[in-house]
Amino acid sequence: MRLFFLLLLWGNYSGVKAQSINPEQTYLGTIKSIKFFKKGEQTTFPIVRLGQLEQLELHFDDLDSRPKNFFYTFILCNADWTYTGLSQMDYLQGFTQNRMNQFRASSATFQRYFHYQAVLPDRNCQPSRSGNFILRVFLNGDTSKVAFTRRFLVVNDQVTIGGELRQPFDQRFFQSHQKLVTRVNINALDVFNPQQQIRVVALQNFRWDLAQTFENPTFIRGKQYEFNAEDRFVFEGGKEWRWLDLRSLRLQSDRVATVDYKSNSYDLFVRPDTVRLPMRYIFYSDLNGRYFIDNLENVNPWWQSDYANVHFSFIPSNIEAFRNQDIFLYGELTGYELTDSSAMEWNENLKQFEKVLRLKNGYYSYNYVTRTINKPDEAPSMNLTEGNSWESENQYSILVYYRPFGGRADELVGYTEVNSLPFLTPGRR
Repeated sequence: MRLFFLLLLWGNYSGVKAQSINPEQTYLGTIKSIKFFKKGEQTTFPIVRLGQLEQLELHFDDLDSRPKNFFYTFILCNADWTYTGLSQMDYLQGFTQNRMNQFRASSATFQRYFHYQAVLPDRNCQPSRSGNFILRVFLNGDTSKVAFTRRFLVVNDQVTIGGELRQPFDQRFFQSHQKLVTRVNINALDVFNPQQQIRVVALQNFRWDLAQTFENPTFIRGKQYEFNAEDRFVFEGGKEWRWLDLRSLRLQSDRVATVDYKSNSYDLFVRPDTVRLPMRYIFYSDLNGRYFIDNLENVNPWWQSDYANVHFSFIPSNIEAFRNQDIFLYGELTGYELTDSSAMEWNENLKQFEKVLRLKNGYYSYNYVTRTINKPDEAPSMNLTEGNSWESENQYSILVYYRPFGGRADELVGYTEVNSLPFLTPGRR
């Protein structure tokens, strides 16, 4: 039995090393509406404190007509989301994989699906060390049959973090960007070489595709490290995100133009969006690109919500400005991905860009971004579509990683969130 158990663990470990997996990717085409968040808070990022009672919720739908056996496991990664090479026995307590037992069929919907949910981590499988983790969901206990992956964080608070937002001094970014200044007190950590042992990562609105890394402190004052440079941690301000209320497919919200009620489905047409670049910045409360599942007409939104084919359209004020650009529908609703699944298509007859997404009842926020054609490594930009303002409300996450002397993996030793409102627009609250 002991030999069998060790072989099973080694098989899981070997499969992880052999197969490179994107930290957030959906591999099974029937999987929709994946939500992974702090328990009870749909628009939060999935992060828990090591050794605490905090938990995460996982929800997703399978649009197949038959239920499946889904399993999950956790994979530890370094700060740059590369595999650590450690055995799962080194960072997990309990079983290395668990079956998802909680699911049920949809009710009172045109679109038939099975909804799956779980509360993680449970007592049978818990991370024993901090760091970046990948949740890996797969079929029938076979780790090679991956359905999807999602990131989450486990933090062991050992440092004190302070952050503030400023206008950049650089005149090119003064009116359009926001600069994050970070201070880290390393407390009792043994740091011999800060450049190699300490890494600070900043996220804007939980967007990993725009994550920025700062490895060499600008100033060191005893145990306090300051990360402050004119060309680092500088982000586009953007504007408040566009919104779409789909909590009811019967009662049309203000952003819905028409709904085509077919015998077994819905086609919903959103009012055309236009370029916001010349518009003056206006503050309003938004979800910063996130969405939540909700339904105004049924009891439980998770398995009593329906799906609709949602038609988005974007009308450019000057098509010449987009001749060398790809335009994408951007936000959590498209996984922040710049791929064919989020790319807008040009309709020559109507002179507009169009995209159709299959979305569930809920409240969505989104924007449009561009990227130069044939430059897949270029970062998405809102400069041509939304415009940028240094006054915009944005949520920033600061993550501090530490590699002990002789350590084999990066540890997440600090996490905090900073909002731009109190710093850039005092008194607006």
